[in-house]
Amino acid sequence: MSDETKVAVLGAGTMGHGIAQVCAASGYRVSVSDPTAAALEKGERGVRDSLDRMVAKGKIDGATREAVLGRIAWGTELATAVEGAGVVIEAVPEKMELKRELLLRVDGLAPPNALLASNTSSLSITELASTLREPARLVGLHFFNPVPVMELLEIVRGIRTTDATVDQALAFAARVGKTPIVVRDIPGFATSRLGVALGAEAIRMLEQGVASAEDIDRAMELGYRHPMGPLKLTDLVGLDVRLAILDHLHRELGEQFRAPALLRQMVRAGKLGKKSGEGFYKW
Repeated sequence: MSDETKVAVLGAGTMGHGIAQVCAASGYRVSVSDPTAAALEKGERGVRDSLDRMVAKGKIDGATREAVLGRIAWGTELATAVEGAGVVIEAVPEKMELKRELLLRVDGLAPPNALLASNTSSLSITELASTLREPARLVGLHFFNPVPVMELLEIVRGIRTTDATVDQALAFAARVGKTPIVVRDIPGFATSRLGVALGAEAIRMLEQGVASAEDIDRAMELGYRHPMGPLKLTDLVGLDVRLAILDHLHRELGEQFRAPALLRQMVRAGKLGKKSGEGFYKW
């Protein structure tokens, strides 16, 4: 049987370590698994830096920081991370085969009553679940970057996902302090479909010389009260991530999601946004 106080997070990247931090801050014991020690070290440093910023801003005290760090274990062994977990969240890169392979391994390791979730932003939950023994217990838990700050949690229901699984996901969302929406398993769901459409149009405007990146972003921030403009947000998410989502939606939904040539060129040049130091802005 599973331990309802334990969450396994699979992948120590930007999303994975953010999810781990939020779960630990909510009282869960968290086990983060990643096959590479370097990724684990970077993920742990990311959590420490995030908590340090919160202490500096007076949002938490030092004792809370230490308590959160003490609830997170980091390791390379998948079986150890998943053992006894009540919730297992896959947070590896946005590649169907990579996610399917990992979830298939998890299916044989996780407790039978554990909630299985994928932090995908656009891939089909139904397809991800298709090789599992019990596809009914897989759900999408789409967190947003930066995870400790963003309030929304998009819960994606596959064709075979049961009401009981959705209820488990809703209870988890409440415990980690996120506001959930429940959406059907349609390419791009609700948020990625709208978000990349706006981002792609902003990139086309930049290509056409309509305005500078700063002014395009300022138009949405001041004119429509967006907290961050679409180009700066693309830098934060990662240009390579946005390109992968657009390519997927282009295949699934059609020409309106064809990626701008400028985006593809920038990814080829290694200008991936904040994580590489340069995208539409210099970081």
